Amino acid sequence: MTQWTRSRGLFNALKTVSLHRQEKQWTFAARRCYATSGSMTEVEKLLLDTIKATGPISFATYMQMCLSHPTTGYYMNFAHPVFGSQGDFITSPEISQVFGELLGIWMLSQWMYAGASRKIRLVELGPGRGTLMHDVLRVFSQFAAARSATKEIHLVETSPSMRSAQQTKLGSIAQANGWNLTWHDSVDGVPHDDRMFTLVLAHEFFDALPFHLLQKTQQGWQEVLIASGPDPAASLVLRPAANSSLDFSMKPPTNRPVRFRQVLSPAPTGSSTLLGLSSPRFQQLPLHSRVEVSPAAFKTARQIGELLQDKGSDGARSAGSALIVDYGGDKVYGNSFRAFKNHNIVDVFHRPGECDLTVNVDFAYLREAAADLAAHLGPVSQATFLQRMGLQARVSALKAAATDEERRKQIEQAANRLVDPTGMGSQYQFMALTGKRTQELKEEELWPFVAVKA
Repeated sequence: MTQWTRSRGLFNALKTVSLHRQEKQWTFAARRCYATSGSMTEVEKLLLDTIKATGPISFATYMQMCLSHPTTGYYMNFAHPVFGSQGDFITSPEISQVFGELLGIWMLSQWMYAGASRKIRLVELGPGRGTLMHDVLRVFSQFAAARSATKEIHLVETSPSMRSAQQTKLGSIAQANGWNLTWHDSVDGVPHDDRMFTLVLAHEFFDALPFHLLQKTQQGWQEVLIASGPDPAASLVLRPAANSSLDFSMKPPTNRPVRFRQVLSPAPTGSSTLLGLSSPRFQQLPLHSRVEVSPAAFKTARQIGELLQDKGSDGARSAGSALIVDYGGDKVYGNSFRAFKNHNIVDVFHRPGECDLTVNVDFAYLREAAADLAAHLGPVSQATFLQRMGLQARVSALKAAATDEERRKQIEQAANRLVDPTGMGSQYQFMALTGKRTQELKEEELWPFVAVKA
């Protein structure tokens, strides 16, 4: 089986159409840096007031306040550019149009082989500025059958500023093709409709969901909390696992007031015990292990599974497919929590509410959440997915259509960055979910999540 063979027909058609977009070639690289400012942010003041009033808070509360406070949270504040050269990080869809196009081809192939000629609705969780969905929709618009079958586009987004950006980006193409745009505050706002074939995208969504930090002790699972003030006994903010390539640690800056510290809850609580028992894998971990557990991620993965299940067919068919793309892997993480500011990795307690916060995704935990609702494929690395879906062929087509050598060079560099084995190519993982059915998946539905013989 050759690379992306199962999507060859769709891709050959894609090569013949013009799907170009204007894009910039960013060259930012994340690096460690430390805060120096002693001033407090609005979120920082709220956090300290909360701790003073009620005691130490969970990492979930800290993350939720920093990212989603209604007025001063990172994603809720219109003053925060978030993405691009003026923002704090750059995502794969912003780097190259090919990324979204190949994801669009995968989604089209799922509909072709499992959709049973049903109408299509697209759902994206955390669409950012709408760049990824726009690239997917450009692909759909080039195929008459898919264009006419597509009826609804559902966007799960809480930020008013992001919704505005998404409307600007997607409004024209949706209107031109008669597609209905709808926004929801959460996944459970998307109605279940197994009369349609639902295609779900979640790109860099799960890594931004609040998590709880637990530690396994002789007493059981105790929660690691955040208290105010410096910890004179601790020289590190977080201690990384010995063999995790995506774990980060750093010393707090000596010239900045340390306003937060970690403390261990005095005893297991009902919630920490329940979370510690939420995966059988956690029980195999040695004493003193730490785990980052996101009940929000578990709940969301299950809600996605429910959207994909065709309850009325008695298992005869699936109601859709989902593609999850994120930092992480098929394992537990205990110390991957990190912050980004101006394309730099910074201390997680630096300028609360003004930095992006992220934690590695335990894909096995998502799989466990939806196990009775959906079959899973993968995860595989971003490099594997894109290369098998025809990255190089699409890049060659774009380069052939480019009008100058500089543009051809930019196209090549952008594609290389997406599959760089020392960066995005290995750090991002792809996992697919398909609604459970009694019939086994066709070979075409399995691609590119298959083992390829050497």
